[in-house]
Amino acid sequence: MKKIQSLLTTALCSAAILSPAVQAKEQSLKVFNWFDYITPQTLTNFKKDTQIKLTYDIYDSNEVLEAKLLTGHSGYDLVVPSNVFLAKQVEAGVFQKLDRSLLPNWQHLDPSLMKLIEANDPGNQYAVPYMYGTVLLGFNPDKIKAALGENAPLNSWDLIFKEENISKLKACGVAMLDSPSEILPIALHYLGLPPNSKDPADYAKAEALMLKIRPYVSYFHSSKYQADIANGDICLAIGYSGSFSQAANNAKQANNGVVVDMRLPKEGAPIWFDMMAIPKDAKNIAEAHTFINYLLQPQVIAPISDFVGYPNPNKDATELVAPAIRNNPNLYPTAAAMQTLYTLEPLPHPAERARTRAWTKIKSGQ
Repeated sequence: MKKIQSLLTTALCSAAILSPAVQAKEQSLKVFNWFDYITPQTLTNFKKDTQIKLTYDIYDSNEVLEAKLLTGHSGYDLVVPSNVFLAKQVEAGVFQKLDRSLLPNWQHLDPSLMKLIEANDPGNQYAVPYMYGTVLLGFNPDKIKAALGENAPLNSWDLIFKEENISKLKACGVAMLDSPSEILPIALHYLGLPPNSKDPADYAKAEALMLKIRPYVSYFHSSKYQADIANGDICLAIGYSGSFSQAANNAKQANNGVVVDMRLPKEGAPIWFDMMAIPKDAKNIAEAHTFINYLLQPQVIAPISDFVGYPNPNKDATELVAPAIRNNPNLYPTAAAMQTLYTLEPLPHPAERARTRAWTKIKSGQ
């Protein structure tokens, strides 16, 4: 009996010793992030360093993410909405507050950028910035100049909003983001109206402008344009700054003879922040904080900026980012350009409905 008891005691002690390791192996995390927005090596290193089982899914628009979040059962532990959507979602109660004690690398964040973000997340309570950037023009300079000549207005929204320009580009392909929350503020600003207008009548004016150029737009999609412009299938797109940086690199690597360039229009453009946040229904909260804190390391986030072509909000990582990115004024806006940029804000329901109705008509072309 003593021998049996001794064996039992030994087995129980062994189980107690092994249980933390077993438990660690059973840790899991489900992340929902933007398409092509992290290096594969980052994910591999995270899993290796933490032993956390990682499920990583992707989406290509804020609207797709929001639809999932507002069901109340997202199924994810960490998501990455843009700042204007975050503000609405915080108000709707879909996120939980961060535990700063689990984020010692918070110290690396740029205080000036965190102050800007407080407009959408007062006190920076619910989210941590991942990357930021602008919405601008990406193009194939050879095809644009072949259609419009050497004096094509490459640094102006005139390139796309003036019918005499865009009509000549239809043959080589024009794409836009499938995102009313970003495209319509650009149209409003171009018309001299507030980009965050709360007046439904303003959206009728933006709709009229968009319908005028709609026949020359090949498609609306928030990720397809990146591969298409790199392959030479389109010559002009309104898209995210970093996506054109990636497209340019992809074209070079493919050695396909395609050149991709970009311009931050002189009239101004939206500036946005993509934010890491933890849904209310998250089941792996500690692991979500571990992932955020991992990405807040300067040596981890800098290679991601190199890969995706976007600046990051980590003040101690800037010097680690490739010079070709941090010194490009279309990616890292100059002080003068920053004065022309504008942040986007949530709209009251009447204006949101007007914008949604306008977008439906624009996409259908009617």
